[in-house]
Amino acid sequence: MNMKEMFHNKKILITGGTGSIGREIVKQLLEFHPAQIRIFSRDDTKQFELEHELRSPENVRFLIGDVRDLNRLKMAMEDINFVLHAAALKHVSACEYNPFEVVKTNVDGTQNVIEAALEKNVERVINISTDKAINPTNTLGASKLLAERIVAAAHSFRGFRRTIFASVRFGNVLGSRGSVTELFKRQIIKRCPVTITHPDMTRFIMSVPQAVHLALKALCMTQGREVFILKMPVARISDLAEAVMEELAPIYGFKREEIEMKTIGKKAGEKVHEELMTLEESEAALETEEMFIVLPESTQVIGVNDLEDRVYLGARPAEKREYHSKMEKPIVKEQIKILLRETGVLHATV
Repeated sequence: MNMKEMFHNKKILITGGTGSIGREIVKQLLEFHPAQIRIFSRDDTKQFELEHELRSPENVRFLIGDVRDLNRLKMAMEDINFVLHAAALKHVSACEYNPFEVVKTNVDGTQNVIEAALEKNVERVINISTDKAINPTNTLGASKLLAERIVAAAHSFRGFRRTIFASVRFGNVLGSRGSVTELFKRQIIKRCPVTITHPDMTRFIMSVPQAVHLALKALCMTQGREVFILKMPVARISDLAEAVMEELAPIYGFKREEIEMKTIGKKAGEKVHEELMTLEESEAALETEEMFIVLPESTQVIGVNDLEDRVYLGARPAEKREYHSKMEKPIVKEQIKILLRETGVLHATV
């Protein structure tokens, strides 16, 4: 089913709907004329700003609430068809120093979304995850791994209910709130040194629109318990910094050579390289031209083996290997510049 058919005249709830990803989900969904979009978040100021940005369309509702509050979620999911769960604490350093809060939001909050969706008989739920969930070395990654697992396991206790659960796994989303490109832009505008944590650091990168397109496409394709992963290029953070500097310096009336680049060392919990998919996951994964589909493992807990019955249009078995940013060939600086221009990252307000 295509997106127009899937979302037309449907009711959709977006948790974390005023964040970078949530806002873009709203904008893309509005193109398909849903019956109603409910934006669920705890920041009334961001809701106020987004309401004015969208010019108050009649089919958008703004709900103040926290995913930590199960009863509030149940109220918000009344008569909802689809849920896109984007609410999370996501900054590595902040999560390292506040692990109890991370569990309450990223783990307990996800469990609350699952329980509310089951009680209200929601059709489909997509959980938004991160590549930091793979072999996690930090609190954020560990919490998102657990969130992925409880979303997949929800099928084992859904009983007679129709709800389908799946996850999408993002890389570094360029231009999202708090992303490294936002930091570089602020430093360049103020003519401060541009800071990188490690000269050899690599990341899988994607734009906000690409990330949201993946989430919406996964919602259309899911048959339950998969993890959908966009095929993303790898970039060195030092090359990304150079590209941003070379693009922005002339706009603000000075030369690239006038900006210093400074290495400050890794932050707490930060990896030098990231993984997109483990070897074990690749052994049960399919791929299309634009994404990987990690299929659910057959386990005694779930009690089914439905892999042979799953059909995804244009999919083929994925190459069985570890997908690690250190092992992938990074794109060159000129390719990064093209990506920045195409996605409009440099022209967004800081």
